[in-house]
Amino acid sequence: MRLALYTGLILAGGYAGLTPALAVDPTGDWRVADGVANIRVAQCYGSVWGAVSWEKQPGGRDENNPDVSKKNRPTLGMATLIDMKKKPGVDQWEGQVYNAKDGQLYSATITPAGPDQLEIKGCVMGFLCGGETWTRVGPPIPSSPANAMAKGAAKSSGAAPKPQGAQAAQAPSGTTAPAPAAPKAASTAKPGQKGAAADPVGDICLLPEIAGFAH
Repeated sequence: MRLALYTGLILAGGYAGLTPALAVDPTGDWRVADGVANIRVAQCYGSVWGAVSWEKQPGGRDENNPDVSKKNRPTLGMATLIDMKKKPGVDQWEGQVYNAKDGQLYSATITPAGPDQLEIKGCVMGFLCGGETWTRVGPPIPSSPANAMAKGAAKSSGAAPKPQGAQAAQAPSGTTAPAPAAPKAASTAKPGQKGAAADPVGDICLLPEIAGFAH
């Protein structure tokens, strides 16, 4: 099944806890165990969230969601790790995980297993637990600007900044001042997105599903 499973519910077994001294950052882009997708994990509004940031086979839809209104939503950008809170004293976060295979939510934990592996474990009603290990393919993500703007921060007036320095000087009479060159777009392609001109997901904290949950 295309995009069969973006969550850690395949492999049975436990996971090793980490000592607080390790303090591994769980944010960044992670490749799921079967390689069909990357999950971008970030700190959003005081919780850890994860969303699909790349698909091996583009164009997936959330066709197994029991909510008819969501069956046609794209899986790219879809939240998979939901509102996960850090457990006191350990490098582990707990919350919910969305299983795209059956369209259900499960209680879940994520636990860094060193800097380049993230162990996911999900359970139904406290049993039928399983998990898998994701592999890091992108560096940790700095705190999102969306966090600072989440609680009514002042909005920009929208006024264009006045040019300074040489750009502020008036052109000689009878000539037209050359327009400043447009800045080159930085390449934001993520691992697995060969030849991608731009990152189609960007800051996951700004995705409507995640931003709306926080308000």
